[in-house]
Amino acid sequence: MIELHPFHHQLAEETPALLRLARHLTRNEHSAQDLAQETLRKAWSAREGYQPGARLRAWLFTILRNTHISERRRHRREVEDIGGALAGALTQEGAQEHVLALAELTAAMSTLPFEQREALLLVGGAGYSHEEAALVTGCAVGTVKSRVSRARARLEVILAPPCADASIDVRRPEPSTRKHLRHDVHGAAA
Repeated sequence: MIELHPFHHQLAEETPALLRLARHLTRNEHSAQDLAQETLRKAWSAREGYQPGARLRAWLFTILRNTHISERRRHRREVEDIGGALAGALTQEGAQEHVLALAELTAAMSTLPFEQREALLLVGGAGYSHEEAALVTGCAVGTVKSRVSRARARLEVILAPPCADASIDVRRPEPSTRKHLRHDVHGAAA
């Protein structure tokens, strides 16, 4: 009776022969190693389909050959672009308003103090609750709420659209004016 080695031992025994064939097909040591490795990966993934006692080398060579042909077909449609010069020539800066708005927001966010920016990104950007953000930053929940509020107020001032009449300030009113505005809007002093 023929004693069969486990599948992974048989793969290890056939690896030098795979490398030789891969070198012959690719004529490049690096490509040959990649091809042999991909062949071994595919063989391992399909090991349930291998019939014990069958000629493993022939089965592996078929996988290697088919993989090589597939790679050549794929590479035939690709253009080597070292350094991204060709891709750079084909790109165009986005002119959509959302791209410009995002750039404006990013610039405005960079002017915020670190603590405010961090709190705003955790709560507004990452979706953390104030309590979770407090745990992450190591400060009190009220401090996180205050930082988020101050960051939003500062962004509102920075990102306010320019007003046609320079004498009218559409941005956030001064604290002394806010009380009167609330009184006028709500009918009672706040």
